[in-house]
Amino acid sequence: MIKPKALKRGDTVAIVSLSSGMGGEKSLIHRYYTGINRLETVFGLQVITMPNALKGNEYLYNHPELRAQDLMQAFKDTTIKAIICMIGGDDTIRLLPYIDYQIIRENPKIFMGYSDTTVNHLMLYKAGVVSFHGPCLMVEFAENKQMHQYTIDCIKQMLFSCASEMEISSCNMWTSEFLDWADPQNQRIARKMKPEKHGYEILQGTGRVKGKLLGGCLGVLKMVIGTEIWPALDEWENKLLFLETGEDYPKPEDVCYFLRNLVAQGIIDKINGIIIGKPLDERYYDEYKNIYIQVIGNEAKRPDLPILYNVNCSHTSPVCILPYGVMAEIDCEQKKLTILENAVC
Repeated sequence: MIKPKALKRGDTVAIVSLSSGMGGEKSLIHRYYTGINRLETVFGLQVITMPNALKGNEYLYNHPELRAQDLMQAFKDTTIKAIICMIGGDDTIRLLPYIDYQIIRENPKIFMGYSDTTVNHLMLYKAGVVSFHGPCLMVEFAENKQMHQYTIDCIKQMLFSCASEMEISSCNMWTSEFLDWADPQNQRIARKMKPEKHGYEILQGTGRVKGKLLGGCLGVLKMVIGTEIWPALDEWENKLLFLETGEDYPKPEDVCYFLRNLVAQGIIDKINGIIIGKPLDERYYDEYKNIYIQVIGNEAKRPDLPILYNVNCSHTSPVCILPYGVMAEIDCEQKKLTILENAVC
């Protein structure tokens, strides 16, 4: 995997809208400006927004080819050092016919987002370029009142540093509270935080296991099975699979069916471990745990496969960053997750 160059203060980053166009809606534009301001003031970056990113929901829905055009232009522009997604959505998969993997491979740079952006991450993985499952503009950078320090620290350590090792620790506070984005006054109100009662949990497995990270949003991964960006079976060899559930609150049986599909494909027999994000609102928290043990431990007969649960890589806030294709380690005894190599160069 090709690693992109680290960011430094003064670098230019580009904002793209690859799925939802809500960033360009008049009722939400203040949220966009908040995120831009944070990139400039907290991280010292210069920001440009790609030509179609603020054209709104209807226009971007009707023009997936222009969303893809923005992405390709951002990769080709040598003055741009990183690409950050405005937000997720539900139809990034419609960009597939317009992607030039050679352009991505020949112009590696930091690319970050999550949720429906899982599709884009798998595009970069196909191109052989490391990408970053992490904060997007309209959510984490535009967080109510101020950004979470946990997320700021993750960004600085992962994207601005070439450190050879980084522990992804559990945050001691979290929130899923939603304050209406359409009300600008809510930007002044911090969301209510809850104390972390569980921390990391090991559902099964012992010892330490290593593997390169590969995964994303469970509901989105279901969409791309069988497409050109779905990794071939041998690509899953010795990987650490990470999964998170989105704001659609998938029912436990839906998670069960997806896991059974991975078993049927032979993927569960290939991987070295699984990392599971904290469920939104902690809904189905225990039910999901039971499903993983049932399908992986019992049905697939892999009770040895380590499963690390309740990681801050999901739709709850704050969020960490997980780099695709980079070596990581699950330590079952210490309940630790560590990135074992630099993700940028």
